[in-house]
Amino acid sequence: MTASVVPPSAAEAGTVEGSAPIRVLVVDDHELFLQGLQTVLEIEDDISVVGQAGDGQEALSLASGTLPDIVLMDVRMPGRDGIAAASAIRRAVPRTRIVMLTMSDEESDLFDAIKAGAVGYLLKSIPPHEVADAVRAVHNGQSLISPSMASKLMVEFATMARGSDDRPRAPAPHLTARELEVLRLVAEGRANREIARKLFISENTVKNHVRNILDKLQLHSRMEAVMYAVRQGLFDIE
Repeated sequence: MTASVVPPSAAEAGTVEGSAPIRVLVVDDHELFLQGLQTVLEIEDDISVVGQAGDGQEALSLASGTLPDIVLMDVRMPGRDGIAAASAIRRAVPRTRIVMLTMSDEESDLFDAIKAGAVGYLLKSIPPHEVADAVRAVHNGQSLISPSMASKLMVEFATMARGSDDRPRAPAPHLTARELEVLRLVAEGRANREIARKLFISENTVKNHVRNILDKLQLHSRMEAVMYAVRQGLFDIE
């Protein structure tokens, strides 16, 4: 798929035959798009749409009741928008993974979505057949960003790094030298297999390091961890 991938932070066990379908809640204030999205997803045997919502408040109510695996949600909606809803859903249903699917290519929306706990940010220009692939990838622990937005994110990382020396920093939780190496490679967009090969360790060891990093930093996704590391000046990004 064309969306940029930040490799998994947890076990990458894919959907297997006989396993329960991936439960998805779709949220958008445009009825036609909402119906189209449901149609695209429901033709997949391993995906089940458990609800539709037209705004963020309804999304929160439905997420609390249906406990979806994935929420696909627009950013800009009347009433409670997608950013506010993402933050609320993360608190109410921590296991649910949130992907913003939107027309907005504004950097501020991307950064706010990540801060709110979203693990994906895809533009609605994504080909319809890739939506199901995105759902599966996120369900398997990956974080997805549309390529054009990924480049903006890296520019922001670089800006944060340049300004990090001028900002007071709170003491950072101790990360081992190996964990910092892993986090730096994650920031470069490397997959677990690449990280393992470069550091001469197994993929499972990479996954364990990432899990420990997220636990220590009390964060939910790799993107959040990289942003935190750059803000704290733990390493530089060119």
